Order: sequence, then structure tokens, then C-alpha cells
Amino acid sequence: MTDVAKKPEAGMSDYLKEAFLFRWNLLFLLGGTAAAAMTPLAPVLLPLVAAGELTYLTGLVSIPRFRAAIDAKVHAAGKAAGPAPPAPPPVSLVTMLAGLPGDARTRFQRLHGRCVEMRGIAAGVRGAAGDQAASGEEIRTPGLDRLLWLFLRLLLSKAALDRFLKTMNEQEISTRLAELRKTLDAAKGGDERIVRSLQDSIASGELRLDNYGRAKKNAEFVSIELDRLEGKIQALAEMAVNRQDPDFLSSQVDSAADSMRQTEKAVSELQHLTGLADQLEEPPAILESDLRQVLRNDA
Repeated sequence: MTDVAKKPEAGMSDYLKEAFLFRWNLLFLLGGTAAAAMTPLAPVLLPLVAAGELTYLTGLVSIPRFRAAIDAKVHAAGKAAGPAPPAPPPVSLVTMLAGLPGDARTRFQRLHGRCVEMRGIAAGVRGAAGDQAASGEEIRTPGLDRLLWLFLRLLLSKAALDRFLKTMNEQEISTRLAELRKTLDAAKGGDERIVRSLQDSIASGELRLDNYGRAKKNAEFVSIELDRLEGKIQALAEMAVNRQDPDFLSSQVDSAADSMRQTEKAVSELQHLTGLADQLEEPPAILESDLRQVLRNDA
């Protein structure tokens, strides 16, 4: 059974506060106190005013209808002062996974599953050794989440680069450039407008060809980095099974994460391709996430 949230109810302090601040009570209390203070019998009258106030408060608070009214007021105030709606989250893990091609998404899920599997085996080894405190905790580190996050961003960059390269034909651009250069050679000494137009077309073609070449090199670099990072993550996850010192493993994970700074810089330079140029989000707890559930919720 699920617990039903209870309505907030007022306490005695709320009842007394509302009864005391009732405008007619304040009027009579202040007026009676002032009048009593101005008479020669103030030492006698002031205690009587206080006693009358105490009697009024006690009597009003004991009335069920009054308490019910204050309960309703407190409940309404609690609803009005409820938590503010959360700000729209940055690019989420769900969105990033959904943006991957099927093979890349499967690759990430397989690596994530390997890490989870190794953590489970490590937990069993530590549990069998009686080390319950360290059981399964060795690879629950922000460092490994950072590596998985970087791997996911590399996959997105690779997918974007592949899509870009498929839209271009290097041979076609090169052939067109060769034809333009021949036409320019033939046009030299003729109409300057034609020469300038051909020169501009050649410059555009050379720019396209250069852009294609840089994209191709970036794609090759990202592919190599994906293989390297995948192997590093697998090695660190598998190390949890044989290493008895969780502090050592954590230091290895953090060291590996720090060593990937150059790769992170390269990914940042490619983020305009993935739509993550303004992405400043810290790595989420990827290792703790059920990716199947994540993708199921996104479906």
C-alpha cells in the first residue's frame, strides 16, 4: 500500500497566534491595558486585564469550529507555498541516448551493463570476504561517471560527424574544383567579371574540401578515442573484482578521468555538431541509472 500524504494541520501555537491577533481582541486588549495604566488602580486592573485575555484565549482555542478554521487556513497556506516548479533541466541522459543511432546506443548500453556486472561481482567477492562496508562501493565514483559521460558525448560527436560526412562527396568536390581551375586558366586575360566569379567559386570549393578533410580527421580521432576510452572503462570496472583496496581503485578512476582532459577539450570543440554547445551539466549518476528504464520512459 502507498502512503497517503496528510494535510498539514495547525498546532497550538497557530491557534493561540490567530486568536491573539484577532483584530477585536487586539483592540480590547490594547484599549483595556491603556485605560488601566492611566488609573491609580493600575496595579490591580492590569493583572485583571491579563487574566481576562488568558480566559479569552483559552476559551476560543477550545472551540472545535475555531480550530477547524485555522487548520483549513494553514492547509491552504501550505499549498500556496508549495515547492516551485523545477527549472527545465539541461540536456538529459534520456535525450542524449535517444539521439544516438541504434548501434551506438547499444554500444553504450553494453559498456554500462559491463560496469554494472563487474560491480555486482565485486560486491559478491567483498561480501564473501566479510568486507560489507566496501562491498560494491569501489567503482561508485564520480570519476567513472565522468568517463561514461565522456564516452556518451564522444558517441554523439561521432554520430554527428558521420551524418555530416554522408552529406558530402569528396570525389565530386575534387572533380568540380579541377574543372573550375581549367576554366579559370582558359578565362585569364578575358572578362574580369568571369575571372573573379571563377576565383570565388574555386575558393568556395577549396573551403568545402578543407572542411570535409577536417571532419574526416575528426571522425577518425573520435573513433580511436572511443575504442581507447571503452577499453579503459572496462579495465577499471574489471579491476574492482581483484583489487581489495577501494581507495586505490578510486584513485585509478580519478586519475583516468583526469588523463582524458585533452579528449574532453576535443569533444567540446565538436559540440556545435551535437547541439550541446551550451551544455555545462555535471555528469549524472550514470552508473546508478537503469538505462532500460530510462529509454522506456522516453518511448
